[in-house]
Amino acid sequence: MGTKSLFALSGKLVRLEPLNHSFANALVAASATDPSLYKWSPVPQGKIAVDRYIETALAWRDAGTAFPFAIVRVSDSEVVGSTRFWNLEQWAWPEGAARHGRHFPDVCEIGHTWLTRSAIRTGANTEAKLLMLTHAFESWEVLRVCFHTDARNARSRAALERIGGRFEGILRAHRMATDFTARDSVRYSILAQEWPDVKNRLSQLVAQTRLLP
Repeated sequence: MGTKSLFALSGKLVRLEPLNHSFANALVAASATDPSLYKWSPVPQGKIAVDRYIETALAWRDAGTAFPFAIVRVSDSEVVGSTRFWNLEQWAWPEGAARHGRHFPDVCEIGHTWLTRSAIRTGANTEAKLLMLTHAFESWEVLRVCFHTDARNARSRAALERIGGRFEGILRAHRMATDFTARDSVRYSILAQEWPDVKNRLSQLVAQTRLLP
């Protein structure tokens, strides 16, 4: 799959830079500002956990199933979090099908997204989603992007609905939660035919916000 080449995504508020170990100390600092934010999200705390987090992300990238980023604030070049494409799927289209022979994912998920306290409610998440969805739908030409969040995570659910994610349902005992229980996951998705309207919505939201240092 043609996803292993490193690429960055740049906006006016944030840059998404390919994750590597050079970001470790900055991510340690970013996640330490307010650990209470991450009750429902698996965000690493401390150098050992961050190193392991990056190693896992890079192993998935090398396997062709994920592409992780550090989220960098444009105004001061501070690392304010992380996000990634993952569950990248390339379907086995038969010869003669319109999508046969493609080297990009057919569908993907966006997740493992977290921000430091100072970047919450600033437009960082909205623009990061705009950048990633634009790449997924317009460069990779995916058919669907999906998102999952813990059913108890009201803030994440509201954010996904705000950007235009369509509620699909609840997957029971879907993944291990941060409290080491079997969590129920709420699933949202955006389809290729819905993307123009979602893009317009996200662009308007980004235009109305600014990222404060």
